[in-house]
Amino acid sequence: MGFFSFMGRVLFASIFILSAWQMFNEFGVDGGPAAKELAPKVSQVKELLISKIGVSLPEIEVRHLVATSIAIKGLGGVLFVFGSSFGAYLLLLQLLCATPFLYQFYNYAPSEPEFFALLHEFLQNAALFGALLFFIGMKNSLPRRPIKKKAPKPKTV
Repeated sequence: MGFFSFMGRVLFASIFILSAWQMFNEFGVDGGPAAKELAPKVSQVKELLISKIGVSLPEIEVRHLVATSIAIKGLGGVLFVFGSSFGAYLLLLQLLCATPFLYQFYNYAPSEPEFFALLHEFLQNAALFGALLFFIGMKNSLPRRPIKKKAPKPKTV
């Protein structure tokens, strides 16, 4: 059972580790393709927040967001492989922040082709989020060490 559990964690974490590795290799000076894809979405969310709150927000460097994402995915994936709940929480944080931000299917009508592609990616990340919640729940439900029953003491007369 231990080997299969480890292999499952390795395969699951490989999604995040390989993604972080690819982002790291493509990072470059400008943040790579991830920063180019993220920049319009950051400005869109920033404009939305400014219109709702009415306060100007500080400038957000997209390269720093990409670097943070790389670090969280890489560290969280490696820690998750070794069964760490902290690694699972890091991956949860990554999915919670990135999923609704990157896959904005709700901005498209169902008749548009982008809708179903983005919805598919959104639901896939939601499933990964659920798997991490399941892992954390199972990890917290297991006792830390086996409870040993005390042997009854023999009565002396």
